[in-house]
Amino acid sequence: MIKTEPMETSHIVQDTRHVPRRNLQSMLIGRPLATADAPHQTIGKLIGLAVFSSDALSSVAYGPQEIFLVLALTGLANLHYAIYIALGIALLLAILTFSYEQTIHAYPGGGGAYIVARDNLGELPAQTAGAALLTDYVLTVSVSIASGVAQLISAYPALYAYRVELAVGMILFIMLINLRGVKESGAAFAVPTYFFLVMMSITILIGLVRAVTGSLTPVVDPPVITIGLTQPLTILLILRAFANGTSSVTGVEAISNGITAFKTPRSHNAGLTLLWMSGILGSMLVAITFLAGHIHAIPADSETVISQIARTVYDGRGILYLATIASTTVILMMAANTAFADFPRLGALHAGDGFLPRQLTFRGSRLVYSRGIMALAAIASFLVILFKASVTALIPLYAIGVFLSFTLSQAGMARRWWKCGHLAPGVEVVEPGSTLRYEKGWQTKMIINGFGSFSTALVTIIFAASKFVEGAWIVILLTPLLVTIFFSIHHHYKHLAKQLSLDNELGVVNTRRNRVIIAIAGVHRGTLKALQFARTISDDITAVHVSVDPAETAKVESKWDYWGDGYRLVILNSPYRLFLEPLLDYIDKIDAISQPGDLITIVVPQFVGKHWWTDLLHTRTAETLRQALLHKPNVVITEVPYQVN
Repeated sequence: MIKTEPMETSHIVQDTRHVPRRNLQSMLIGRPLATADAPHQTIGKLIGLAVFSSDALSSVAYGPQEIFLVLALTGLANLHYAIYIALGIALLLAILTFSYEQTIHAYPGGGGAYIVARDNLGELPAQTAGAALLTDYVLTVSVSIASGVAQLISAYPALYAYRVELAVGMILFIMLINLRGVKESGAAFAVPTYFFLVMMSITILIGLVRAVTGSLTPVVDPPVITIGLTQPLTILLILRAFANGTSSVTGVEAISNGITAFKTPRSHNAGLTLLWMSGILGSMLVAITFLAGHIHAIPADSETVISQIARTVYDGRGILYLATIASTTVILMMAANTAFADFPRLGALHAGDGFLPRQLTFRGSRLVYSRGIMALAAIASFLVILFKASVTALIPLYAIGVFLSFTLSQAGMARRWWKCGHLAPGVEVVEPGSTLRYEKGWQTKMIINGFGSFSTALVTIIFAASKFVEGAWIVILLTPLLVTIFFSIHHHYKHLAKQLSLDNELGVVNTRRNRVIIAIAGVHRGTLKALQFARTISDDITAVHVSVDPAETAKVESKWDYWGDGYRLVILNSPYRLFLEPLLDYIDKIDAISQPGDLITIVVPQFVGKHWWTDLLHTRTAETLRQALLHKPNVVITEVPYQVN
């Protein structure tokens, strides 16, 4: 029978009163939140600065040190060039800030580089940007946590042997806090973030005053480093130092990815937070680099540049020094929190477009993307263990991905300005992520974004070339591999959607005949319950018994004659005592003689014990058959449970 006309149906909507019970999960991350609570889980500018800016702000703890490490290869006398490199990075920061501030207002739904590239450059650049950013967020967690542990070890060297355990413990702690929700995690991390800003501001101000007054002396007992043969100071080496230092601006894109977390007006609040963050970051970066050069700080793993500045400014390891180191350690942990805020959102965007598993789009009990948060923690912990929580070992993997996304984002924005400039005034074009309309001054904006894209592309190339042997090759190979995986997932979802689509469907073919096969090992109450169920769906019922013991088979035949209500019984002799193969062969034979529209239903009686451990004492026949027949069309497996008290 073919269904040719739609039938009238009634729609019944009911509200459930079910409230999740308290369990260990709710004790750890808080009571479940209803979907209606989502608008109340947004954050303001002050909390947003703590949540999304900690990655960028924390980078002043290791960015200047990375500049000094490269310049030290040419001899300690050339470390004074670091301030000029820092000023160049501050200029690049200004360009990136302008670009992402425009992105925030143009794409209020969030998504940053991924959405910009998708709408303006195409799917391949978009997936490349997404893969680069997802990789960078994983490395952000690994690098920032490892750097935080390094700060702690600078104050307490005895902890060096436990650096990996400390790092993994920090990652799991931040994961747990983020599983509690954006609002709660933001409130929890706001105080430590502002504590860092206060302590670092005090340290910088006192240091600058002492530098101006001439009382800031070189660092006492600087760490010893072995340079070996010095290299000449070349343009390539300066560019390499510049590229290393640009790790300080790797968190600029975070706010544009997480616009939806802000209170309304979202774009306004997110844009203002970005400007605050960039102003603080740029001034701190230049000031710390200046102070490090002034006191002749030595870049070394045994003591960080920040530690040397603090103990020189405060004349020792007193309470203010310890407070500065503690705040720096905490802010580096907060940097990982930025990745925990953005990685799940970006993963959800990819999954929503069909390039990652759909499960990443589901919000957990606290209205956050729990699966993305846990995936990030697992991958980052693996990297920390693999590289033994070494910042120097992890840095070569870091920043390549984010600068690649910077490049694609700004190229996409330049393309967007070009499209806007070629629209007539008053005309609007709606794209998936934004609405295009004519913009005055589009040429200037396009040039600035184009120059920014060129600059970040240059940094990406320098990073890739200079750090290739040290480990950058991993990211260079990983990015196209991830893109390939993304498109494979997308192809699967598209193929599945095509197979399931009702478009151009002429009608639904009703089931003409339902052949029911009851697989029985014996005749008992469970068997009769399965037979009762089978009679509700069809009159074409066959009981099938696989015979491995003639005596047992005789009992089955005798009992079926009495209890089987006249339905046929098929005995499959199995001389090699196989169960699955004879049954599957019989099902294949029935399927071979079936007509179009026929359905085969396999009914399996299943014992369900009172205790979970008793289930281990019984074979899970239905599960075995389900796995074997999963890809066979027109075959249904039904398990009929029989509860045993």
